[in-house]
Amino acid sequence: MEPDRFDTAHRPWPLPDLPWVMKQTWRNLLFAHWPVPADELRAYVPKELPLDTFEGSAWLAVVPFRMTDIRLRGLPPIPGTSRFPELNVRTYVTLHDKPGVYFFSLDAAHTLAVKLARWLYHLPYYRADMGVTVQNETVFYRSERRQAGPAFAARYRPVSAPYTAEPGSLEHWLTERYCLYTLNGRRDVMRCDIHHRPWPLQKAEAELYENTMLTGNGLPFAPDVPPLLHYAEALEVRIWPLLKAADRMI
Repeated sequence: MEPDRFDTAHRPWPLPDLPWVMKQTWRNLLFAHWPVPADELRAYVPKELPLDTFEGSAWLAVVPFRMTDIRLRGLPPIPGTSRFPELNVRTYVTLHDKPGVYFFSLDAAHTLAVKLARWLYHLPYYRADMGVTVQNETVFYRSERRQAGPAFAARYRPVSAPYTAEPGSLEHWLTERYCLYTLNGRRDVMRCDIHHRPWPLQKAEAELYENTMLTGNGLPFAPDVPPLLHYAEALEVRIWPLLKAADRMI
């Protein structure tokens, strides 16, 4: 579906005036969120990016999923590159009144994708050995970053019907974000816009067999409370070029 045919009423700002460059579908996604003290997390987020909070708390997330249907605009999928697992560790920032995502790491099971994302999008991608199995509605997920990096292993599944988060709710604040922020080598703030329909969230349950994704990324947080869990079966996404945030005031 082309972007001018997308429903955009839910977006907090208009679609970019440039054409999108990449299409993806995110599948079998789990949001595992933990609240953390904002003053403690602040030191681990670039000072150029204002940390976002909800009712005084910052939030960290570990997000495993599968990427499928990956292709560049106007081109067919490249054999061997159109699907692979991914796992990210993220928090939330806002710049120019545009809420977005800041990634501490992104692990992927595809060497070329890791290299291209680091080069084109200045994102901290890492190669990991990963596996995903889906049995009925239960997802079995494992990831271990190469060279003795952090690891994640879990079983998770949805436990409710799909729903759309209410504006103003914590669920909406955590998930309905339509850009990512990163810094380039000169420490310019860069923004990448994305677009998708509202998240089709489901309540979820999970058993985390192993999770060193926070401490393994140098974050001094080992939450002793259960995470807030949400599941999404599938969401089609369009991605725009990475540009300097100062040049993209709209």
